[in-house]
Parts: sequence; structure tokens; C-alpha cells
Amino acid sequence: MGGDFGPSEIVPATAYVLARHENLQLILVGQEDRLRQELAKLNLQESDRLQIRHAPEVVEMDELPSLALRNKKQSSMRIAIDMVKEHQADACVSAGNTGALMAISRYVLKMLPGIDRPAICSTMPGMGGHTHLLDLGANINTSSEQLFQFAVMGSELTSAVENIESPTVGLLNVGSEETKGDDRIKQAAVLLSNSHLNYIGFVEGTDIYTGKVDVIVTDGFTGNVALKASEGVAKMIGYHVKNEFSCSIYSKLSALITMPILKRIQNRIDPRKYNGASLLGLKGIVIKSHGGADRVSFATALEEAIKEVDMDVPERISRRLERLQMNGAVGL
Repeated sequence: MGGDFGPSEIVPATAYVLARHENLQLILVGQEDRLRQELAKLNLQESDRLQIRHAPEVVEMDELPSLALRNKKQSSMRIAIDMVKEHQADACVSAGNTGALMAISRYVLKMLPGIDRPAICSTMPGMGGHTHLLDLGANINTSSEQLFQFAVMGSELTSAVENIESPTVGLLNVGSEETKGDDRIKQAAVLLSNSHLNYIGFVEGTDIYTGKVDVIVTDGFTGNVALKASEGVAKMIGYHVKNEFSCSIYSKLSALITMPILKRIQNRIDPRKYNGASLLGLKGIVIKSHGGADRVSFATALEEAIKEVDMDVPERISRRLERLQMNGAVGL
């Protein structure tokens, strides 16, 4: 029920993804009347593969997470997460209030052993493929041990969904030199250097887009700023390109000639293809869709959930933590 558009975009996205995966079952959790209205628009009905679970309450996008956790036990968000806890669903995907989703997920599902806090991880497009970046806002202040835990989770997620045996991991810093950064970053680097992760050292903000590294680890404050700045730069470039190609008849003719190239570039960096951030560290799979997601974008978030279920990402993270503990890794 959350996000900027609610069921009007989410229901068409589910129809699209159901058509792509014949063994998939989806449960729409929300206000039953509204969901049935959207299904009717698409000439869809409930079936073994598409069900409705009524939830009378809605967590508003600006609602305080503490209030949502305490007072909205019959909300679509709470019921969906409860279903994951009770093994009635393998994953929850939501475009709703991020803080509430994190708070409810952590309270209901609990943390994996060896993980202090959940982290938000998403994919960023780059020149040489893409990079998984975490944390994107769940934890403003983090210790060196928690950064190490983020690295473990990001590495396992990337290995699972990208089929990379040993993903490279970098720590986001103000420079690549070993002398740069505060004590927290330097201590995290020591922990990573002494682990069995494929740690390559400090990386800078530009490396998010070069494809130099598979996983970049940072605290939630820095990660969220990097994410929002990237979105802002993308909008600015799009604005100026559109203006320049429409300022004169010659520009418009140039646009016609270059349109196929521009469309290929747009398709390659289309943010809708990178929607769906993982809430890592939980005893269950929860995917956060962008609040402004349209049906194409929300379908991408659903696809991310399917991949993580197929690869059993929480179990992979748990096994890696156990191996690190057995090997005496510091920080766990």
C-alpha cells in the first residue's frame, strides 16, 4: 500500500513478473477492495499463484517508525513481514516508509548471529558493469566491526546474485592511501585485511562508477549522501541534455540523428533497472523498493527478491559468519 503510487503501479508489476516466472506465487497484502479494483483493471483474478491478504491499516510515508511499530500491527507492512517470519512467504517487497520497514523487519525477523545491525545494500551502475554499495542509510554511525560485518554481507550477496566466486571489496574513504581516514576506517581495514574476504583496500567516490570493485562498504550517512547525489547528478545531466537538444532547429536535427545512441545510454543507466535494495543481516529476505517506483521499477525489486530467495542469501551470510568465527576473525 506504500510508495508514491501504491497499488496502481504495484499490481501491474506483479502481473508482469508472474508472467515471467511460472513457478512464482505472489501475495498482495493490503486493503482488499483497492487491490481487487486494480486486479479488475487488468482482467486478473485471484488464483493459486496470485492471492490477496487483507490488511486494514496503512503505514504512511511520513509516519514515525516507532509509532508504526507500536500502533500499526494490522498494517500491510507488518502483516507482510509477519508472513515471512511465519514462513508463509519467502520474502517481503515494499515501496513504503523505509524507517518503518527497517524497524518492523528488525523487530519481527531478528538479526542473524554475528550481525549487530541490518544494512541497506543496492546496485549502482558503472562503466564496467555495476557495484553493490552498502550501507545506504540504515546506520548513521557505525563501528569498525560493523563495517566489517557489512563487508561480509555485501560480499555474500554479490557472490550469490552475480555468480562471482570471490567478489572484490573496498572501503570507501577520502583517499586510497593507507594513511587517509579516521581511526574507525583504519581499524576496519585491518579487520578486512586479516579476513578471507577479497579486500582490495580503500576506494574513493569515483570508484563507485568505474567497475573497479564489486562491493563498496561505508556507513549509512555517507552511503545515503552518495546515493542521493548520484540521483541528483543523473537528473541534472538529463535536464541539460534535453534543453540543449531542443534549443534550436539544428539541435533538434542533431537529436534525431543521435537518438539511437542516447536511448542505448539511457537504457544502460536506467535507474528503474537498479531498483530494489536489500535489508541485509535479517533472518529473512526484505527488499526495499524506491518510494517513487513505477511498475517497471517495482518489477525489478520483485526480481531481486526472487534471486535472493533462489540463492538463500541469509543462509549464505550465516554460513560465512560461522566460518569466520571458526577461523578466529576479529570483530564477530
